[in-house]
Amino acid sequence: MLSVGCHISSAGGFEAMGERALDLGATTFAYFTRNPRGGSAKKADPSDADRLVSLMAEHGFGRIVAHAPYTMNLCSAKPDVRAFAREAMAADLRTMELVPGNYYNFHPGSHVGQGADIGIELIAQGLNEALEPGQHTTVLLETMAGKGTEVGRSFEELAQVLELVDHDELMGVCLDTCHVSDAGYDISADLDAVLDEFDRVLGIERLRALHLNDSKNPVGAHKDRHERLGLGHLGLGCFAAIVTNERTRDLPLVLETPNEAPGYAAEIEALRRLAAGEDLAEVEARLTSTRDTDR
Repeated sequence: MLSVGCHISSAGGFEAMGERALDLGATTFAYFTRNPRGGSAKKADPSDADRLVSLMAEHGFGRIVAHAPYTMNLCSAKPDVRAFAREAMAADLRTMELVPGNYYNFHPGSHVGQGADIGIELIAQGLNEALEPGQHTTVLLETMAGKGTEVGRSFEELAQVLELVDHDELMGVCLDTCHVSDAGYDISADLDAVLDEFDRVLGIERLRALHLNDSKNPVGAHKDRHERLGLGHLGLGCFAAIVTNERTRDLPLVLETPNEAPGYAAEIEALRRLAAGEDLAEVEARLTSTRDTDR
């Protein structure tokens, strides 16, 4: 079964997130481990985590994809910012052990003028401090759009990070469709060619999850502005290719489109219909009518 979902508020705890995901027709979800624009994290309740694990097993969930806060920058030029990032990641990974076997995704960071090579070294150093041999969570580097001084704008930069990580068996990659398109990888024109390039540089076994976002900007724009599925430069056909491609269809697929709950539910349903082989034009028309109704 397709493992598709969206970001879910962590308010109410683990089991509440699973229940909200079910309400949307989702069988995976993402959530922020702490305030995405801040640094605080609520103390986790192990019994609540156990209830989520049971709910996921009962309803056939795929792996979930926790997301680190945006403020976490392992390659900042400021030592205190780097220290917070390392401490936050280590704490988050300890909490993730309550729901073992899932993913922890993070933006590699911005080198803020130090240069990509120094940024890459600092990211790897931070990972080497945070990763614990034997942990049950895989840490995912996210592909980035390349705006400003972001690290991770190319598959090669991600590969350089992984080469410096001591326990790279605990590492993977989350491919964000808007980000890779904005970075210059034309997934809407030829998904297989991009996946071939990923395989050549990183190894396709590193690909563990995808963020599904259309883009408000054309390929190579380096802007990172997400759009709802089918309303941007990628088009709904790009996502039809993803949910039917043997290298991506069985991975956790997490929507990060600018939607409220009804919009996410409609996109989740559309992706399931596309995965089942329904006609693209018919699915697109149905999705459009749902959006018209929402207005």
